Amino acid sequence: MIKPASMKVYFVYITTANHDDASLIGRALVEENLAACANIIEPMTSIYRWEGRIQQDQETVLIAKTTEKKIDELTKRVKQIHSYDCPCISAIPVEAGNADYLNWIAETTR
Repeated sequence: MIKPASMKVYFVYITTANHDDASLIGRALVEENLAACANIIEPMTSIYRWEGRIQQDQETVLIAKTTEKKIDELTKRVKQIHSYDCPCISAIPVEAGNADYLNWIAETTR
């Protein structure tokens, strides 16, 4: 494992209602250079409290790979096109990994 030298890479965890929503958001982020790539994982069961009640739903996970300087713009864009009133958008820092891959993320999102 090698730490990246000159950039901070993040995996942004986003939950969506379904595959189509995840695909729409992921494609927009990659096309607009806000993410180097996006992974769609489904199905996922979410249990959460919303408006005072416990809810349980099937959702789809979208993981967007980006850099620290793109987080704010990526978050704003996801909120613009997401179908939820309060979407889960959580940036998780990547502390180490394949330096070639981490550099690819940085280069692709310039």
